[in-house]
Order: sequence, then C-alpha cells, then structure tokens
Amino acid sequence: MVDRYLSPLKVSAFRMTTYRVCFCFQRRFRPATNEPPEAVKEVFRRYSEGGVMGAEQLQRFLVEVQGEAKVTREAAQDVIDGMRKLKHLNVFQKKGISLEAFFRYLTSDDNAALSRSLGVHQDMSAPLSHYFIYTGHNSYLTGNQLSSECSDVPIIKALQRGVRVVELDLWPNSSKDSVEVRHGGTLTTPVELLKCLESIKEHAFSVSPYPVIITFEDHLTPELQAKVAEMVTDTYGEMLFTTKSEFLEEFPSPEALKMKILISTKPPKEYLESKTIKEQDQAVQKGTEDEAWGTEVPDLRAEMSAISKIEHEHSVHHHEDEDPDEGDKKPHQIVAPEYKSLIAIAAKKGKGELADAFKIDLDKVTRLSLSELLFEKAVISHGTEIVRFTQNNLLRIYPKGTRVTSSNYSPLLGWMYGAQMVALNMQGYGRALWLVHGMFRANGGCGYVKKPDFLLDNDPDHVFDPKGEGIYGRWMALRFSSHTL
Repeated sequence: MVDRYLSPLKVSAFRMTTYRVCFCFQRRFRPATNEPPEAVKEVFRRYSEGGVMGAEQLQRFLVEVQGEAKVTREAAQDVIDGMRKLKHLNVFQKKGISLEAFFRYLTSDDNAALSRSLGVHQDMSAPLSHYFIYTGHNSYLTGNQLSSECSDVPIIKALQRGVRVVELDLWPNSSKDSVEVRHGGTLTTPVELLKCLESIKEHAFSVSPYPVIITFEDHLTPELQAKVAEMVTDTYGEMLFTTKSEFLEEFPSPEALKMKILISTKPPKEYLESKTIKEQDQAVQKGTEDEAWGTEVPDLRAEMSAISKIEHEHSVHHHEDEDPDEGDKKPHQIVAPEYKSLIAIAAKKGKGELADAFKIDLDKVTRLSLSELLFEKAVISHGTEIVRFTQNNLLRIYPKGTRVTSSNYSPLLGWMYGAQMVALNMQGYGRALWLVHGMFRANGGCGYVKKPDFLLDNDPDHVFDPKGEGIYGRWMALRFSSHTL
C-alpha cells in the first residue's frame, strides 16, 4: 500500500535516489543495475585496454565478432560519440567506452539485429514465391469490421510502415454508376476507389522500392469492371505491371518488379453468348461452385454457418469466391477484356476437396487464399503438400470473419508452412501484429523477407515437414496458433 504514495525527488551525483514515503519519511537507495553477463565481460576484456574500448578496438569487435566486414573506424568512432548521451551515468571515457557503456550499446537499438540501417542485404532476384511478404487485410478499414469508416488513411499508414500487399473490396456505389471501397454487408462507410488508388500511387514506394500488390475482391458488373480498368490504367500508367497471358509460368523477382504495382484477383467469369437458357436454369438449381466453396462472409451469423459447413464438408473456404449477384450480370454479357488484362497475379479458383487446392500445375503459377480456420485444418493432413505448393505458388491466409474487432491470429503457423501472404488487420493491436512488424524490420524493412532454404528445397524426397522430428518438430509442439494469442 505504501507504493502508491511514492514520488521521486531527485537523482544525486552519487547515483543515490531519494523517495518520500507517506509524505513523512524519506528513503535513499542505490538503484539496481543490470550486470553484464560473463560472456560480455570476456569479450570486452579481449577488445579493450585498461578498461576502455577505443574506436580501433570497437571496429575489430564489429568485424571479427559481429561479422560487419564493411564497418570503418570512422563508423566505430560514431558509435562512441553516440554514447556521449550516457555521460551522466559515468559510462563514458575520454578515449572510448567502458564495460557498462559497451553492454548498453549491445542491447540498444543502434545494435539491433533487424536494424533497417543494414539495408536490403538478402538476394532479391528469386521469384516472388520465395519471400514472405508484408500483407494487410481489409486495408481500408480504420477500426472494427462492422461499423468503422473506410478511408485511404490506413492504407497510407500501412505503406509508410512498409506493407507491400493492400486489399480493396470493390462494390458498386448507391447509384450503380461508379465504384467504391467498403466491407460489404456491414455498416462501414465507403470511400471512393479512385481516392484509394491515388493514395497508393503517392505512397507506394515511400519506404521501399519493391513491388506493391493490390488484391481486389470484386463484386462488380462488367460495365463497372471496365470503369475500374480505366481508373487503374490512368492512375498508374507505366507503373502497372501486366502480362500477355492469363497465367504466369513463374513469378518475376522483387528486383525485376522494382517500382511496379501489380493487381491480383480471381479471373472473372465469362458469360458467353452461346450459353443456353437450359444451362442457366441448371446453374441456378445446382448452385455455383463458388457457393460450394464458400466466401469470407462479413455477416456474423453467415460466417458461423460457413464454419459449420466447413467442419462437415472440408471444402476450401476461398476469400475471393463471392461473386456479384447473378441478377446484376445478364446471361449474354461478356467480361470486360480490359479488366481481365489488368490481372498480373491470378487467384486460384478452388474445385473439389481440400487436397485438390494444393495440386501443382507445372505450366502456371497462381495464388490461393484460405481463412485461418481452414488453414489450421489443412496443415493437419496436408502439411508437406502446402510446403511444396508454396515453393512456386503464393498462399494468402486471412483472419476469420468472426474477428469483428479487427483482432489478429498468430502469423507463425503460416510462416512455418511457407505461406507468403499472412494477412493481418494493420489497424489492430497486440502480440500477433507486433510479431509481423518485427518480422518485416528484417532485410532493411523493404517488405520482403527471403524464406529459409529448407522451405524452398524441392527435392520430393526431402520436403520439409514442420510436424516432423527434430528442432522444427519441437517448434510445432509449441502449438503456434491463433489460440495462443
């Protein structure tokens, strides 16, 4: 009970601190200091003279111990000069730094293992599928998933942090003559698509020159798709990366795509004029494949129903599979070709059972989206297939629809199986988001982190299995999942 009445008074020259207790008494004590570990003391003894580490000794330490081969004596002197801020703690010496100052430097942000000052130091010439990519979910939302405002502000903030994948949900506006961005089926207020596109253009490469991927969830008629195509091409011009074919045989590298913007979505259905009335009736009676696969349902009750359906049918829960109402598309309409030509990364349309989703097509690469719930189910019985799939294709994982407060799941499970796009709500808060932010401080904070070699080994006899024996199996035993957060 006494602690609530403590109030600091001063710090003396002898580093003694005085506190007033209960307004009547004073107490003096010497603050406890963190004692450097014995290993740090040993290193300091080897690289110091007379208890002082000068610029030359610090340079040797940085080169020989920390492997910073390019560090100069001038850079080491800059480190020592930067320690002058600790002078009031008696850790600074005229000719160099003391043991305490050295220890403080080792544990400071100036010596961070993932410091952006290291710059981009990983190989950036491999295909996109060889990298973990900084990915946002519902990037336009300012708060919760049900009633918050839609805005370009969270998109700008994400790009300024280094996020490389931005998601936009495209819907017709109230007059059906233009396109807006909003979370469908909720009370979120919309924002104009053009405003979002222009903000992305302005801030896409403010902190990283490597490509930005915009994923569209399309709920548009062919006429509005054509309008989107016009907006995108007029806004981005030469910045837009497009392909001549519907699918790529291999993804380009981040290096080859510098300062480029890519569009990724599921290729729209084509309503051919040859389709008969009988075929249309059969489609209505049978239901579309998209309905069988499910959607990322924003409505809470519908989401719970979809989860229950997954439990029984084990069908793939696909993020982009919600099509516009069939009433909005007339039977003889043909998809706008200019919209289809925008798609640089085609999203895979799932068919059949869950195992079929991870089948590899040697002639093309694609992107698959799974909810966190279905992904957790998939790794139980299809772990090695997922690892093999992500060696050449992109896998995106997104939060379950019941996370209406914009909470997040642990990204670790996705990374362990090679998922490149582990999408989180960037407007959220908590350990899951901190893990992602920390992860992408690596490689100069460019938004792309090279996957470890064991996830890329395509030898069919040595496919990495996180559930296997050894150190990785022990990692798996920690049960990294959304339930741990």
